Amino acid sequence: MREAIRRAAPEAEEVISYRMPAFRQHGVLVYFAAWQTHIGLYPPITGDKGVEKATARYAGPKGNLQFPLAEPMPIALIERIVKLRVKQDTEKAEAKRKKKPQTTRKPKGSK
Repeated sequence: MREAIRRAAPEAEEVISYRMPAFRQHGVLVYFAAWQTHIGLYPPITGDKGVEKATARYAGPKGNLQFPLAEPMPIALIERIVKLRVKQDTEKAEAKRKKKPQTTRKPKGSK
């Protein structure tokens, strides 16, 4: 899981958030955790109908993804999900940067 995320988001930093391993760029891209019968991937994936359709069979009760331990890990799908999250995270950071008001400072000593 970590290797797939790292390949899809090489600039991301590994962190612990909400007591789970996570990868962060401008904001958190994904969290993941191992459970008794599955590996969970958070947050729910939205914004791309193709990815949503591909992940539908793994959707848990709250929309988070649950990859059963009894099945092979869908590495290509995980990389696709992370690439989507990187794109969304970058767009959100750019929008926030553009929205930030430009302040003009007066030179020191002027009135």
